[in-house]
Amino acid sequence: MKAPHFWSAGLDPRSREAAPLTRLLLSPLAFAYRLGVQNKLDNAVPVRVGIPVVCVGNLTVGGVGKTPVVAAIRGVLTAQGVRAATLSRGYGGGAKGVIRVQPGTHTAADVGDEPLMLAASGESWIGRDRVAAARQMQADGVQVIVMDDGHQNPSLYKDLSLVVIDAAAPFGNGHLLPKGPLREPVSDGLARAGGVVLMGAGDVPGAALQAGVPVLRASVAPTGAVPGGPLVAFAGIGRPIKFFDALTAAGADLREAVGYGDHHVYSGSELKFLHRLAESHGARLITTTKDHVRLPQAEQQRVLAFPVAARFEDAGALDALLAPIITSANT
Repeated sequence: MKAPHFWSAGLDPRSREAAPLTRLLLSPLAFAYRLGVQNKLDNAVPVRVGIPVVCVGNLTVGGVGKTPVVAAIRGVLTAQGVRAATLSRGYGGGAKGVIRVQPGTHTAADVGDEPLMLAASGESWIGRDRVAAARQMQADGVQVIVMDDGHQNPSLYKDLSLVVIDAAAPFGNGHLLPKGPLREPVSDGLARAGGVVLMGAGDVPGAALQAGVPVLRASVAPTGAVPGGPLVAFAGIGRPIKFFDALTAAGADLREAVGYGDHHVYSGSELKFLHRLAESHGARLITTTKDHVRLPQAEQQRVLAFPVAARFEDAGALDALLAPIITSANT
C-alpha cells in the first residue's frame, strides 16, 4: 500500500493534503490502536529460547532501510565466527510453519520478498510464530537470531533491540495508525530500545536524544557500479523515491521512475507497461533487489537489479553494541 499524503510531516494541518477532517475521524481508531498495542506489551511474558536475539525494528510503517541493516548486523556477527541467522515473519508468502529459506527452491510467493533477499547473502528463516521459529533455529544450531521487525511483538525475549529511523522522515505527522504512520508512541518505543540506527542525512531526532540511547548513523549505498546507458526505474517499497534518488546519486542516466506500494506484486499488464516505457526511451528496466525477487523468473532475466547494503559510519560503535551478544553466543 502507498502511504496517504496526510501521514507526511510538514504539511499545513489545514490543507487538503493534510486531510484535517480525515485525521479527526481517524482519531478514535488511533486511540483504540494505541490501547491495543499497550495492552499487548503490558500483558506479555517474553520467552527466552537459550540463544541471544537481536531485534531490528522501527516505529513507523513503510521503508526505513531496516532489512539492509539486518543483513549488515548478521554479517558482522558471522565475521566473528558466530552462526547468525535472520528471522522474518514471511510477510507476503504463502508457506506455513517454520522454514529455512533456500534461494532457488523458494520463491517470494512462498516466503516473502525480504526473507528471500536476505537468503541471498546468508542464513534466513521465516515463521509467523516467532517463539516456535526461534526454538527450531536454536535446535538447528543457530547461535544468534537477528530478527527483522518485531519491535512491537513481545512474544520473544530480545537481548538487544535496535530501532531504525529514517533521518529524512523520522515519525511522519507524529500520529499513530491509521491517523499517521506510527506503530506506537515514539517515547514508548525508544524506552525499550538499546540503540537507534539513524539512516541517511538529517539531524538526530530530539526524542532519540531524550531517550539517552546510543545513536548509530548508517546509510544505504550501492554495492557495485550503476549500469551504464539510459534506465527506467520502478520500485514497490516503502519510499520508492529513496531508490530513485540513490540511482541518480550513483550517476544513473534515469529517464523515468515509477513507484508502487510496498511489497507490490506486479501484474502482467504492469510489466508490459514498464517494458513499453523503457523501450520508448531506448532504456533498460532497473529495480531494487527486493522487487527483483518478486518478479517472475522470466522477467528476472530481463530486468536489472541494483543491490545496496547498509554502511555504518562508526563500525566500532556497532561492534561495541554487539560485543555482549557475541560473548553470550560463545558461552
